[in-house]
Amino acid sequence: MPDPHPSAGTVANGQVSFWFRQTGFPARRPPLDGPDSADVCIVGAGYTGLWTAYHLKKTRPDLDVVVLEREFAGFGASGRNGGWLAAKVPGSPTRFAKEHGRQAVLRFQELMTAEVDRVLEVLDSEEIDAHQIKSGYLRVAHAPAQLDRLRTSVETDRAWGHHDEELLTAAGLAERIEVAGGLGAAYNPHCARIHPARLVTGLARAVERMGVRIHESTPVTRIEPRAAETPFGRVTARFVLRCTEGFTAQLPGESRTWLPMNSSMIVTEPLPAEAWERIGWSGQELFSDQTHAYLYGQRTADGRIALGGRGVPYRFGSRIRPWGGTSEGTVTALGGILARLFPAAADVPIAHAWSGVLAVPRDWCPSVCLDRRTGVGWAGGYVGQGVTASHLAARTLTDLVLGEDSELCRLPWTGRTSRGWEPEPLRWLGVHGMYAAYRAADRRETEGRPTTSPIARVADVIASR
Repeated sequence: MPDPHPSAGTVANGQVSFWFRQTGFPARRPPLDGPDSADVCIVGAGYTGLWTAYHLKKTRPDLDVVVLEREFAGFGASGRNGGWLAAKVPGSPTRFAKEHGRQAVLRFQELMTAEVDRVLEVLDSEEIDAHQIKSGYLRVAHAPAQLDRLRTSVETDRAWGHHDEELLTAAGLAERIEVAGGLGAAYNPHCARIHPARLVTGLARAVERMGVRIHESTPVTRIEPRAAETPFGRVTARFVLRCTEGFTAQLPGESRTWLPMNSSMIVTEPLPAEAWERIGWSGQELFSDQTHAYLYGQRTADGRIALGGRGVPYRFGSRIRPWGGTSEGTVTALGGILARLFPAAADVPIAHAWSGVLAVPRDWCPSVCLDRRTGVGWAGGYVGQGVTASHLAARTLTDLVLGEDSELCRLPWTGRTSRGWEPEPLRWLGVHGMYAAYRAADRRETEGRPTTSPIARVADVIASR
């Protein structure tokens, strides 16, 4: 591939993610070798599926649980994400409140906040080294319109339960991290950095130790009442749980259920010590900004900057590049943003670029459901907030499967459904039009517009956010 970054040598592209390039691909577990049966069959060995297997076996060690995975554990979003174990409620608190009331959403937020520490406790107890550090996250404003939005969003966040979110001045931001043009930031302490591949591979090993059977290289071609079809045989179970997130659209009958939204990332080579002296970032907080097109990143444990954004947001017909190849234009754009925000890193080569898909319901709100009549359940649609949400969703699925009448079974996302996405070409036009509008709004604001561009408000309407 031609060099997409002026200071780069050879940039690895795709190959799932840098996270797996760093750890090495795990040895494949054997595929299913014929018809089988279980108490619970889980489709998808990502965070949601593996956490569900973990909590089912933790609660009921006698259950026979099998996990079916098309590639290998963590092949999807679980092994490609930005490494944010964050407390934010996935989806729209306002929409949830209209359906269930304000107090239900505030309790949902309390549980999400506690969930960060719950995950960290499990990682410690299972001796999973995912480079975890609870450092909080910074949302940075580097244009006047962004600063205005930041102040408003902090007020909104506090109203929805983020009581200890702190608004930082430009000077306060600079004490933590030097961002070119930084005008201020919001700091939220309820977030931990993790290494996605190390977390998911460690979790897979943990559930195997508990007696869960994981069959990799085993694509599920159809989910039916109390059964999952594969090329190697049919697996019957009392409960079949779909935990396929952004790959859900590839299952029969699910093409319009959740939209597979692309998100792309780059990671640099390790920065020299003098660059870190200029940038700071000694607290290792997670990082995002207030652009409409969305930007996120982390300082890795080995001293790199990993930065992500939307890139090509969606491919016609819900197509997916399974191994995560990213366009040269996206790599160049992300490299340019990194150089602009962190000039001290401008000459550091990019080591790897990749992409993955996140699941987006039409109303941007996730769901956790179980139909006891058919035995079919699912969880997902986390709109990019799945690292923590998948753990709470898994605990919720566990209670639903076991028939518990728990608080989790009454959360705003439990039992809800969203209308399907529009057929093609309408959804392709809508998604690409939405992100074209967001990027146009970002350009105008970067050029000095002091308030949020009305173009972005139009995009919000298109998105139904």
